[in-house]
Amino acid sequence: MAIYEKRTYDITVGQMNTVIQLYKEQGWAALEAGGYADNLVGYFISDTGPLHQLIHIWRFDDDAARRAFWKGLFADEAFMVFAGVLRPNIAHQEVQLMTSAPWGPTP
Repeated sequence: MAIYEKRTYDITVGQMNTVIQLYKEQGWAALEAGGYADNLVGYFISDTGPLHQLIHIWRFDDDAARRAFWKGLFADEAFMVFAGVLRPNIAHQEVQLMTSAPWGPTP
């Protein structure tokens, strides 16, 4: 059964534009070059409710695939350079694992 991982990053107030630029210039390129973008359902920026949040959702076949994905990504040199620059802009991170409801569409 597929699992989805929702990662919510609370961005330090005033730093969202910096985070967006970092993803545009370094993060997305590293994800694509390493073949990691294939698991991505999407990136989102909050507009109502809790503000200053960058949310991304990932799809994996199972937990073993999820763990292997993150292990590989965190060993990727280009991504880790990006992560080192990004992290000071993150105030808090939350990770939530989800499964699809047994009705309706799935990504």
